[in-house]
Amino acid sequence: TSQAYPPPPPPPVLAPPPGAAPPAAAPGLPPPASPRLASPLAAEIEVAVRAMVLDTSFKDAQVGVALLDVDSGRYLAVHNEHLPLNPASNAKLYTAAAALALLHPEYRFETSLAGKATNGAVAGLVLRGHGDPSLETRDLFEMVQELRGHGVRRVDGDIFVDQQFFDGAFTPPAFEQQPNEWAAFRANVSAVALNENTVTLSIRPSTAGQPASSSFDPPGFVDIEGSVSTGEAGADTVGLILSASGKRLSAKLSGSVGENAKLVRYTRRVDDPSLLAGYALKALLDQVGIKVTGDVKPGGMKNAPVLVRHKSAPLAAILFELGKVSDNFYAEMVMKTIGGETKGRPAKSDGGTEAVTRWLEKVGAMDSGVVIRNGSGLFDSNRVTTSSMAQLLRAAWRDPAIQPEFLAQLAIGGVDGTLHKRFRSEHVRRAVRAKTGTLDDAIALSGYVLGPPGRGPIAFSIVFNKVAGKAAGARAAADKLVEMVARQSWGSPGK
Repeated sequence: TSQAYPPPPPPPVLAPPPGAAPPAAAPGLPPPASPRLASPLAAEIEVAVRAMVLDTSFKDAQVGVALLDVDSGRYLAVHNEHLPLNPASNAKLYTAAAALALLHPEYRFETSLAGKATNGAVAGLVLRGHGDPSLETRDLFEMVQELRGHGVRRVDGDIFVDQQFFDGAFTPPAFEQQPNEWAAFRANVSAVALNENTVTLSIRPSTAGQPASSSFDPPGFVDIEGSVSTGEAGADTVGLILSASGKRLSAKLSGSVGENAKLVRYTRRVDDPSLLAGYALKALLDQVGIKVTGDVKPGGMKNAPVLVRHKSAPLAAILFELGKVSDNFYAEMVMKTIGGETKGRPAKSDGGTEAVTRWLEKVGAMDSGVVIRNGSGLFDSNRVTTSSMAQLLRAAWRDPAIQPEFLAQLAIGGVDGTLHKRFRSEHVRRAVRAKTGTLDDAIALSGYVLGPPGRGPIAFSIVFNKVAGKAAGARAAADKLVEMVARQSWGSPGK
């Protein structure tokens, strides 16, 4: 029979102050015991946690678990909750929460075109950016159209790309661990970024025996050598080799694509994005009939008047790419912007991580061994504890200035983002809001089990390390535990 669980008792005297982390252990001593909540639900969760961590499948793994009653601030169950572990993409929870608190949900990223326009001409055009991770070719095209609408028909001189809001370190911390990875997930960052600092080759087949149509987005940055032919229906054999050509790229194309293919796309990151948007701008200006007499160069005229201004969606919406999609590029751009807005310019990645660390201390979510090195959690960089993560989740929930937006950017179990195929069963779907994390050797899941009306959520953090080759099992174990918590919380034990 199903039975509704009664409301939790008032906070006991031993509960820590709101948002406070457990006191640090003295040197050489084990961490202090986490304040525990005594209840039937806690007892059932304890049993489930014990069964998970004692599973012989994970005998060589490091496992940290913390489940926290957000209302009382007391733990329902813990295991190795103070053990520093690699959180994988769960690191984006720290980035998102701190960004909302330090930059505020309404913050917008700005990109502008500047220069002095006289008689339809601009003597040098400056493209200036402030770390917008969402700027796309279509946005730049709209800016070009607006410039033309102001009567501009010529750029008498060069296009300058002003990257000075960020420092010159395009590669985020730890990304150097995999330098030969050209996939988009490892894209470098820059103050003026376009299409997440990637280029995409689109191939549209024609009829068999004829050349296929090939083009790159954004335009103007990649020169194409060779071609792709259209073959009989079947698997494509497209060859793509990108190489540096000054500050631009050269693409050598070969192979064929089946005539039954509708559209084939290949996306690669750009190693040096300093002038990527500038060359795209020049190509787009040419498309609308604005002649550029000069070249594309770094720098800019400091006091040039702004002619066109583009603003991104609010930060609250930008963060959907972190929580729901787990986009590494967005996370690193946001982290660096935190540094620029709180520690001074030019923005530096370590300025952002330092600001995030200070904020964790302020809200009581810091723990011994926690290290924040980058904003995405990619590669072997960050270390967090599940106790720290649970306290972070509690602090975010209890702060009305960021709670709605922080919750909204998380994936909804069984509905969207990285959880759209997980937590789909009755009484669990939509009750779980969480962030996933996946690396070769790490699996993580942290977030909330939302409670029935009148009850606060349960914050949870489950992190597995040293599970290479066993990722699917670790993910299934974490899901099973969270699903049990959701069913018990809603009075439907299930199976």
